[in-house]
Amino acid sequence: MKPAFNKILVANRGEIAVRIIRAARELGLQTVAIYSDADAESLAVQMADEAVHIGPARASKSYLNVDAVLEAAAKSGAGAIHPGYGFLSENADFAERIEAAGLVFVGPTPHAIRTMGDKAAARAAAMRAGVPTVPGSVGVVADADEAAALAEDIGYPIMIKASAGGGGRGIRIAHDESELRLQFATATAEAKAAFGNGEVYLERFIRRARHIEVQVLGDGQRAVHCFERECSLQRRRQKVWEEAPCAVISEQTRAELCESALRLANAVSYRGAGTLEYLYDDDSREFFFIEMNTRIQVEHPITEMVTGIDLVKEMIRIALGFPLSLKQDDIRLQGTAIEVRINAENAAKGFMPCPGLVTHVVVPGGPGVRFDSMLIPGYRVPAYYDSLLGKLIVHDRDRPSALARMRCALSELRVEGIDTTIELHQALSVDAAVAKADFHTGFLEAWLETHPLARIAPAAAELSVPVSATFTAEKEVA
Repeated sequence: MKPAFNKILVANRGEIAVRIIRAARELGLQTVAIYSDADAESLAVQMADEAVHIGPARASKSYLNVDAVLEAAAKSGAGAIHPGYGFLSENADFAERIEAAGLVFVGPTPHAIRTMGDKAAARAAAMRAGVPTVPGSVGVVADADEAAALAEDIGYPIMIKASAGGGGRGIRIAHDESELRLQFATATAEAKAAFGNGEVYLERFIRRARHIEVQVLGDGQRAVHCFERECSLQRRRQKVWEEAPCAVISEQTRAELCESALRLANAVSYRGAGTLEYLYDDDSREFFFIEMNTRIQVEHPITEMVTGIDLVKEMIRIALGFPLSLKQDDIRLQGTAIEVRINAENAAKGFMPCPGLVTHVVVPGGPGVRFDSMLIPGYRVPAYYDSLLGKLIVHDRDRPSALARMRCALSELRVEGIDTTIELHQALSVDAAVAKADFHTGFLEAWLETHPLARIAPAAAELSVPVSATFTAEKEVA
C-alpha cells in the first residue's frame, strides 16, 4: 500500500509539537514546524526538517490563522497536517479546509468533530448508542423558562454548560430556580463571547464526582479502547494530575465503562485518537458520559505507559491509510502510570503565570520515567500561550510504587530561571488522601485553601501583574 503522504506539518507548538515530530520521524516521515515570532527559537523549530514562519506572537494572528497554516503547508509541500491539541485541533471547518486542499487531516472526519465536539449533539449521540449520560436536557435549551421547567424534573443543583465549550470553560452551577435564571443569562453571554456560540444545555451537578476518561483509537471501520485514565485532581476544571488506570473502580465497572466508549466510537465511525469523558459517582458507583475530545489529549502518555501503545504513531498510521494494527484482545493493562503537568506558574501566588528565561534544566531519568517537554536551557517561555512546559510521567508495577517513583523524579527535576508547579506536585505526592486515591473533582481546590502553598496568595485574577508578565487568554486548552 502506497502511503498517502511523506511529509507532515505540525499545526501546533510547545511540547505536543515536539512529541508529534518525534513520532513522525520514527515512521520515516519528513516534518514541518510552524512558528510565530515568539517561537522562532523553540525546540520544535530546531527539530523539524523544515520550519515556516506564520505570523506574530498572538495566536489569533498565527496558530489560529487557518489561511496562514494552509499557506505554510502549500509552501513546504506537506501532504498532511497534525493539529495536536488546543488551537485548531477540534475545528471542523479547519479539517474541511485541509481536505478541500487535497491534504490529509490527522484526526477524525469533520462530521465526527462536529457531532462529538458539540456537547449537546454528543450527549444525544450517546443516548442513541445506549451510553449512560448525566440526567439533563436532551439537547440545547432555548431560554430560561425552558431551563427552569427542565430543572424541576432533573433536580438541583444543576449545571448550565456551553454546548461549544471546552477545557472546563463555559460552565455555571445553579442551586435553585432564581439562581438558574440569573446564571442562564450569564452563561449564554459568556458562551457567545468565548466560543462564538451561545447555545447551552443542562446537566445535574454531581457533588462528589470523579473525572474518568476512556482512550479510543479507530480507523473509521472499527475502534478499540486503551482503557481509562483518572483526571479528578483539577483546579478551576483544568487537569493537574492524571493516572492510569483509575485506582478505585472494579473490573466489572472498567469493562462496562470501556465497552460503552467503544459503542459510541463505533456509532460515529470514529477515526484517529479520541477520548470519551465520564463522571463517576463514588456513592452510587455509576458512570455518566459527559463529552468527547476529538483529538489527542495532554495526558495521553500515561495510557501509552500502561499499554505500550504509541498513540501518536497510531494516529499517523491511520491517517496514512492503514487499518488499525491492534485488536482489542492485544491491549492489556500493565501497572500504573502517573502524569503531573509542569506549568510556568507560581502556585504560592495564586498560580500567577511566570514566563521568562529558562537558565537550567535537569531531567530525571531511570526506568519508568519520562519527561515530555519543549524545554531547553536558554529558552524564553513566551507570555502569549498556555503555561504548560511539560509533563513528568512515571510508570511502575502498582500505584504505591508509581507514587514513590514520582516523588523521586520530582526531587530530581529542575527548571531554573522561572517559577513552576514542581513544588505543588511534590506536596501532592506525599499527601495522605492522594496516597489513598481519596479524591474527587473538587478535592484540589479545597486542599489549596488550607495548604501552605496557597495561604498567602489571592486568586490570580485579583493580582496586579504587568501585562508583560502574564499569559494571554488565548490558551491551548486540553
